[in-house]
Amino acid sequence: MPNPVPSHAPAKPGRPWLTERKRSNLMAYMFISPFFVLFGIFGVYPIFFTIYLSFYKWDALGPMTFVGMKNYELITTDPIFWISFMNTLIIGLLGTVPQLLAALVLAVVLNSALTRFKKLFRILYFLPNITSIVAVTLLFSTFYGNNGMANWMLNSLGFDAVAWNSGWWGVKLAIASMVMWRWTGYNAIIYLSGLQSIPTDLYEAARIDGAGRWQQLIFITLPLLKPFIIFTVLLSTIGSLQLFTEPYVFLGQTGTGSTREEGITMVIYLYSEAFRNGFFGTAAATAVLLFIVTILFSAVNMWVSNKLSGEGGKA
Repeated sequence: MPNPVPSHAPAKPGRPWLTERKRSNLMAYMFISPFFVLFGIFGVYPIFFTIYLSFYKWDALGPMTFVGMKNYELITTDPIFWISFMNTLIIGLLGTVPQLLAALVLAVVLNSALTRFKKLFRILYFLPNITSIVAVTLLFSTFYGNNGMANWMLNSLGFDAVAWNSGWWGVKLAIASMVMWRWTGYNAIIYLSGLQSIPTDLYEAARIDGAGRWQQLIFITLPLLKPFIIFTVLLSTIGSLQLFTEPYVFLGQTGTGSTREEGITMVIYLYSEAFRNGFFGTAAATAVLLFIVTILFSAVNMWVSNKLSGEGGKA
């Protein structure tokens, strides 16, 4: 007679919770977690704390007092704030547009087959970007002094001297030239990498069809460089809105401080409100408005680039 089947058969061993795939994913997250932890502490948290602080009155020592939208009302009714806003836009335009055009010309020249010592020129053009901003600004302060080389050159050509460190436009042009000198080579290297990614077959086919150098630049080079141009325009726009070191050091060398109306920028205004006047609430509100302006300008840049890309695709 066969043995009876037991009523309770032993259960099959269950699938382990921590499988090999989950273990691999967990290890991957552990390796990348330091970045997100540091970004959260030094990136995300300061942003939310600044927004929170913009609704309070605080001198960094005493208790915080809730004032609602009062900080925003104070800075938007302050004429110095609007002067700093206009200065930021003007210096940004003066330092960005010529810079990008010069960078494109330099990249085309460096990419030309006629240019010798290309590697040496690439290093020389990139050197200003890795040079200390303070050291560069001090040198430019000497260059644009009342008896500096800039005025000496103008006098040699028969022009009147310019008040580079006190004139309304002289200060802006001097600061914009520092920005151009620092970032032109950096953008030129980016454009050069884009030029080297364009297939040479396109240029050969264009030459066979009778296209000249100008036609090749307009119909081949610029359309294929569009992603690189959009990238540099976006970075240059954000950088121009955050301009601080050049005007701060340059105007500080004149002995009258760096908050003068002809050269004050939004970041300098923010710094002065916080660390000179002790109004951290209005400084935080200024930072929030600067953040909104940066987002708006970035969105406009992306909208224009998408429009241009759409028109190029239809053509």
